[in-house]
Amino acid sequence: MGDDLGDEWWTHEGNTDVSEAEEETQQEKPPTEKSNTKTKSEKRKAVTERTVNAKKKKKNEQKECIIPQKKETEDEKSSKPKRKRKKKKTITDVLSTSEPKPGCPADLQNVVTQHFSDKLSVIEQEELKLLDSSFLTSNDLTHTLSSYLKQVCPKWSKIHKQHTEKSSVVLLIVCSSALRTIELIKQLTAFKGEAKALKLFAKHIKIEEQVKLLQKGVTHIGVGTPGRISALIEKEGLSLQALRYLVLDWNWRDQKLRRMVDVPEVKLDVMKLLESGILNHCKEDKVKIGLF
Repeated sequence: MGDDLGDEWWTHEGNTDVSEAEEETQQEKPPTEKSNTKTKSEKRKAVTERTVNAKKKKKNEQKECIIPQKKETEDEKSSKPKRKRKKKKTITDVLSTSEPKPGCPADLQNVVTQHFSDKLSVIEQEELKLLDSSFLTSNDLTHTLSSYLKQVCPKWSKIHKQHTEKSSVVLLIVCSSALRTIELIKQLTAFKGEAKALKLFAKHIKIEEQVKLLQKGVTHIGVGTPGRISALIEKEGLSLQALRYLVLDWNWRDQKLRRMVDVPEVKLDVMKLLESGILNHCKEDKVKIGLF
C-alpha cells in the first residue's frame, strides 16, 4: 500500500491540510484587515471628537469664569453709592438763605471797577472813581420810592418849577424792566406833585415816539431801562444838561432774587449809561447818584 500511494503519501496529506489551512487563513485575513482599518478610522473620529469636545468644554469653562466676574462687577457697581454731582450755587440759592443787605456807594464802585478792569488802562480806571460827595444817601430798605426821594430831594417843589428845558429831565430813575418802570411811576404819586413823568423803555414804544414826547413839552422825571435811556442819549433825543439826580433801583429783586446788576444784559447797559457822560457830570458835581 505504501508503494501504491507513494513513499511520501503522508507528507502530501499533511501538506494538503496545511494548504487548506493556509487558504482558510488567507480567506480569513482580509476581513481582519478590514476590521482593523475600521477600528483605526473609528479611533481617529473618536480622537477628533474628544479634542473638539475638550475645546468646547474649555470655551464653556472660560465663559462661565468670565460671566460671573461681569456679574460681580455689575453687582459691585450697583452696591456702590452713586456720587451726586455738586450743583453750582446760583444767585437765587445764595440769596434765599441770606438776608438782603442794602446797597451802598462802595458796591456800585466795585461793580464799575470790575467791569472796566480789562477794558481800560489803570489811569483811565482811576478817572472812573467817584468821591463820596457824588452819592446821595442810600436806601436802608425801610423807604418807599416817594419817601426816599423826599429825603434826598427835600427842595423838589422848587427844583421842578425852575426846570423849563425840553428834551431833558431833572431826575432819572433807572430800573431793570418795563413792568418795574410802570410800578415805580405809580409809586411816584406822593412825591412828584405837578411834575411830569415819562416812561422810557423799549417795550411797545418806538424810540422816535419818545423823542417826540421829550421835544413836545417839559419833562421833569424820566423812569426807564438803561438800554433805552442810553439809546435816547446817543440819538440826542435826551439831553443830560438839566440832569441833577440819577437814582438806580439797586435793592429791588426779581422773582429769581436778582438785582439789576446781577442780570448780565442789564448790568452792561447800566455801565454803558454811566460811561455815556453821567460819571463825568458826577465829577463836575452836577449830578448825584442815589441807590434806592
